[in-house]
Amino acid sequence: MVKVIERLKNSGVKDLVDLRIKEFRGNMDKPISEIFKELCFCLLTANFSAERSLKIQSEIGDGFLTLPEDELADKLKMFGHRFPQSRAKYIVEARKIIDQLGNVLRSHASSWAIRDWLVRNVKGLGYKEASHFLRNIGFMDLAIIDFHIINLLSRYGLIAKPKVLTKKKYIEIERILKKIAEKVELDLGVLDLYLWYMETGRILK
Repeated sequence: MVKVIERLKNSGVKDLVDLRIKEFRGNMDKPISEIFKELCFCLLTANFSAERSLKIQSEIGDGFLTLPEDELADKLKMFGHRFPQSRAKYIVEARKIIDQLGNVLRSHASSWAIRDWLVRNVKGLGYKEASHFLRNIGFMDLAIIDFHIINLLSRYGLIAKPKVLTKKKYIEIERILKKIAEKVELDLGVLDLYLWYMETGRILK
């Protein structure tokens, strides 16, 4: 795996990764309303396609901030989301903590502490989604462990596929990814893009 990543680092893929990382780092300077919309995108990705969630995020835009729950659910259904009612409910509930979210993100707490806060305070957000959100706004020291990453690590014999991704198992796999990241001299959040490319041939977010 290390050899493949090193080869990608010396290919045109690096330019795509660097561009995406620059975008992520710039997101933290945006208004909290824009950051909240990124949180909504990550709520949509739970047990659903990231690519389709991107399209929905683009279509709904400021509606994540303003639409009543029933209208938001209708739009999510119209755009093909698998769980329109529950995701609309989670997003509307999350609006209640927008100001608190801004304060937490601007605090000097560690990425791990902020992730734990998100999982505790944003219904529908697990470790994967919380890590994804934080990476997408510039926190680069967390791993985003989804089935693509699990399949890849399993194929290289680095892990056995877990039946359930508990918090304990998530942290365990994150430690394995951290060792790989150190070997290839990449932040965990950057490594994720290379691994995603290895598994899917695409650089998303």
